[in-house]
Amino acid sequence: MKKLLIALAMVAGLSFAASSQAEDKPADAPAPAAAATVTAVAPAAQEAPAAPAAVAAAPAEAAAAPAPVPNKGDNAWLIVASAFVILMSIPGLALFYGGLVRSKNMLSVLMQVFVVFSLISLLWVVYGYSVAFTEGNAFFGSLDKLLTKGITPDSVAATFSKGVVVSEFVYVVFQGAFAAITCGLIVGAFVERVRFSAVLAFMVLWFTFSYLPIAHMVWYWAGPDAYTTAEAAEKANATAGWLFQKGALDFAGGTVVHINAAVAGLVGAYLIGKRVGLGKDSMAPHSLTMTMIGASLLWFGWFGFNAGSALEANGTAALAFINTWVATAAAALSWMLAEWLFKGKPSLLGATSGAVAGLVAITPACGFVGVGGAIAIGLLAGVVCLWGVNGLKRLLRADDSLDVFGIHGVGGILGATLTGVFAAPSLGGTGVYDYVANKVADSYSIMDQVIVQLTAVGTTVVWSGVVALVCYKLVDVVIGLRVSEDAEREGLDVAEHGESAYHM
Repeated sequence: MKKLLIALAMVAGLSFAASSQAEDKPADAPAPAAAATVTAVAPAAQEAPAAPAAVAAAPAEAAAAPAPVPNKGDNAWLIVASAFVILMSIPGLALFYGGLVRSKNMLSVLMQVFVVFSLISLLWVVYGYSVAFTEGNAFFGSLDKLLTKGITPDSVAATFSKGVVVSEFVYVVFQGAFAAITCGLIVGAFVERVRFSAVLAFMVLWFTFSYLPIAHMVWYWAGPDAYTTAEAAEKANATAGWLFQKGALDFAGGTVVHINAAVAGLVGAYLIGKRVGLGKDSMAPHSLTMTMIGASLLWFGWFGFNAGSALEANGTAALAFINTWVATAAAALSWMLAEWLFKGKPSLLGATSGAVAGLVAITPACGFVGVGGAIAIGLLAGVVCLWGVNGLKRLLRADDSLDVFGIHGVGGILGATLTGVFAAPSLGGTGVYDYVANKVADSYSIMDQVIVQLTAVGTTVVWSGVVALVCYKLVDVVIGLRVSEDAEREGLDVAEHGESAYHM
């Protein structure tokens, strides 16, 4: 009896040790060079208790490949990256925008960004994640995961490496933070004259009918494990989002986040109209100190936004991290130097705006281009977006208060297009990964990829523009978009919220 107990203990100990080693072993899988930051949900990984007798009796079953379990390092990195993205919205975006408005509207901007973030976070869990990241058709997912139905602590989501997964709950949070900041970006186009209730109503509609389908079109696919043969790959592609099927590259949100939000903001600026006193009264930022702090928090948080989109703590995440660093620095310098040249003085507003332009432009490209390509994108973004907030803004004749389209729209279009150029291996990029052959594809056509990128840009512009127009019109009829002239002159802090950011 004693010998039997010792034998059973030894078997159980070996089983436990093997289970622990499998959980902690880092995945050695090829880095994703081809796809956007999306996962398809994989079957839940259930870690069954050890059963020594059954193992001994059925060696054939024990030899079967175990279900993949999340690597602790990947999970930890994605948790941290998700928190970084949340930091980008609150307080990063809130302070960046708040410092740019007049003091009488500071609190209203903080309120709009803070509450929009809260609203979209809740909607994401209720139905947003399900619509964006479950299999449905080429434009919308299903409602199978309403309120995270069926997702447990053991549920996993695929990454960009075969056999490598992360906890699905972490992935839900990560992508939800993207959705929340996207809606928050729109606010900057029409601050200082919009009803708070109208902002909330519009965000619910636009999030549902623009953000979710664009995210599904660009980022949803069946995951790398489905790509075993050419025939299997063809079937898997047929279930992916429409733009993913076409081969659009968007590592962290050039189309889904920036162009999508910028177009909605521009439409809102047109429909809501110009601020009272524009061109006559001073509209200067009341606190560039706050703006600089906000921009710095955005830059910090953007490392989670971009490097986190690798979904793994691997070399691709490191590439996205360094590209986010250097492209942003290059854009800040190029904007500042161009402004210095044409206006005679370098400004803090210019340097911080340039940094944000660089962050926007490198977002779709960060995991696909080399460091040299990232620097080139940053340098171009600073100059092109400077034109976007000056020359282009005059041509558009819209009161885009905080230059949402000039920076996020122009920078997003530039970055999405140049992704197709600098992703080429001949220019230091990663190329496109062939998951059937398990290697980088042998050929890469810059022209063909740029055409695909422009297709994604055009689709996003049209879809977001049409949806935004309809949503604004509905809100205007039911609630009204704009505050009264008296309320606008008094300031939205007091008129809309009964509070003041500052007490003199």
